[in-house]
Amino acid sequence: MPIFEPSKAMERLPEQFFAKLTTKVSRLKEEGRDIINLGQGNPDQPTPPHIVEKLEAAARNPVNHGYINFRGMPRFKQAAADYYKREHGVDLDPEEEIAILFGAKAGLVELSQCFLNPGDKALLPDPGYPDYMSGTAFAGADDIFMPLREENGFRPEYADIATEDLDQAKLMFLNYPNNPTAGSATPEFFEETVKVAKKHEIGVIHDFAYGAIGYDGEKPVSFLETKGAKETGVEIFTLSKSYNMAGWRVGFAAGNREVIEQINKLQDHMYVSLFGAVQEAAIEALSGDQAAVKDLVRMYERRRDVFIGTLEDYGFRTITPKGTFFCWIPVPKGYSSEEFADYAIEHAGVVTAPGNGFGEEGEGYVRAGLLADEDVLREAAERLGQLKY
Repeated sequence: MPIFEPSKAMERLPEQFFAKLTTKVSRLKEEGRDIINLGQGNPDQPTPPHIVEKLEAAARNPVNHGYINFRGMPRFKQAAADYYKREHGVDLDPEEEIAILFGAKAGLVELSQCFLNPGDKALLPDPGYPDYMSGTAFAGADDIFMPLREENGFRPEYADIATEDLDQAKLMFLNYPNNPTAGSATPEFFEETVKVAKKHEIGVIHDFAYGAIGYDGEKPVSFLETKGAKETGVEIFTLSKSYNMAGWRVGFAAGNREVIEQINKLQDHMYVSLFGAVQEAAIEALSGDQAAVKDLVRMYERRRDVFIGTLEDYGFRTITPKGTFFCWIPVPKGYSSEEFADYAIEHAGVVTAPGNGFGEEGEGYVRAGLLADEDVLREAAERLGQLKY
């Protein structure tokens, strides 16, 4: 037996889907291939200058060189509460209904540690963000997958979920605007979600990563706008997507007081404090001029129109996204998701993420990111359109 034998929790972890994709792309580039990579979700624009300038000034402040309050700067939590009031009309107590996160991904994984024991059950979207499964795997919980299908607007049909599964589930993970499908939520869907959660005593975790990215004049709906939402769950917001701060690793959870307390309690043991200068920059992002966010959304919408429009010119069946910076593309007949993704790489030099990497219900689709200039996206779509099927 080795001296260092991995724990059972480590052995339960699923394969990191995006790490595998990154390795494949790197190999192709090393071979000198002309590659357009639309397979990942890393924002391609820089953080707005006023946010960077705030970080620079705050980094020179000696106050930020030591430990900050374990549970985050009160001014940061107040800025988060103010953001929700301004953008969604939601009232939040900054001290008891906001928890600072070391990135939304960390918070999503932590929530399973806070509330799931070995053998407990959690409802997860299929297809969905793979790291929801990382959290449940660490906790030793069992996953119950909720199909997200095109005919339902990529929203789960609660009536189709077995009553036994609803009764046994302790948590439900949702994500709208949705990664990978780009599906959107409606107020009516969230109202139904609250009713189901109350009836079956399920805690709702809504991943609002793309909460500022909505198209055609439609603003994404926050779960917390729904009556009774704070009684049944929390929403996770990240600054990664709305403010191009993916590498900064900062976000927050908002909503149910008991959930917020448990996140804080766990993080008291895991971390010391988020670098004060990053918190100062986050305050500037949430409270300062929002023009850069509006410009970003308009840019993604233009990119969407170019990419989807060009694919349609070549006869592709498409689904026009209403939010996120992803397109969920049905693959041509006769191909599986992986077969088409591989064919596109080998014969067009275009990288997409095969849909089955996000769950069984993702079979038949690939995900493409709108994370390149319009000219590059047009060329990618042309290359895909010119393939022989």
